[in-house]
Amino acid sequence: MLRNGADTICLAIPAKVTKIDGDMATGEVGGIARGASLMLVDDVAVGDYVLIHAGFAIHRVDAEEAEESLRLLRQLVLAEEETA
Repeated sequence: MLRNGADTICLAIPAKVTKIDGDMATGEVGGIARGASLMLVDDVAVGDYVLIHAGFAIHRVDAEEAEESLRLLRQLVLAEEETA
């Protein structure tokens, strides 16, 4: 279980790109917008989904894969809340 900072895990979260300004993008997840560098990923356009980790877009993913990943992450959060 992930409690009290005893165990940690890093995740790359799929975000929908809503804005691009040079090498920076704004990605949205669940209504929350975050900035991410595009320096590690080529050919990203507004509307694409990218995996964001530590402030960097690290991989472009298709919409179906992104939505499935987000669905699974929501289930994980709900399961953790039920056991808390």
